[in-house]
Amino acid sequence: MQPRSTRCTWAETNDLMRRYHDTEWGRPLHDDTRHFEYLMLDGAQAGLSWNTILQKREYYRTAFDDFDWNKIKDYDDVKVAQLLCNPGLVRNKLKIASVVTNARAFARIREGFGTFDRYIWSFVEGNPIVNEWTDMTSIPARTPLSDRVSKDLKQRGFTFVGSTIIYAYMQGAGLINDHLVSCPSWMECKASTAPHSALKSRNKS
Repeated sequence: MQPRSTRCTWAETNDLMRRYHDTEWGRPLHDDTRHFEYLMLDGAQAGLSWNTILQKREYYRTAFDDFDWNKIKDYDDVKVAQLLCNPGLVRNKLKIASVVTNARAFARIREGFGTFDRYIWSFVEGNPIVNEWTDMTSIPARTPLSDRVSKDLKQRGFTFVGSTIIYAYMQGAGLINDHLVSCPSWMECKASTAPHSALKSRNKS
């Protein structure tokens, strides 16, 4: 008898989490604005639950100009002070300031690589890592790969990009498929994997 397909258990908190799991988490991402959003939200999550951040996601999009790094990199101290008064955000001064710092670092990577997408996918040679976990307890919080990406981002000026944060980001952005094999999304994400050649072509824009 074949095992029944079931959604990853962490996503069963509420409809918002289920929708995020079913439509975003683990799907290979190739859009720079979304990459920046995922990175900043994962940084905001540090010490909190992902459900808390998802509940605040629309507030973040409004407050941070839809995660337009070109606008955010020019935020000044007055703007940061205003953001710290926004009840819809995680009002941690270091986390708020890090979004501005990271927008500037993000822009520098785009200047050097053309797109952040090209830069970040180079760590997995353009192809997602597809794991075959059968239970949630087997999934790591960090790996040598996330250590390496974290170190590189820090050297490029990013903050709030520790290895655990980066592993969560790579899971969300689909560089790593960590859906359980019993989850329907595992095969959906695997099937949506783009060949490396197509990825390089798409990144030329």
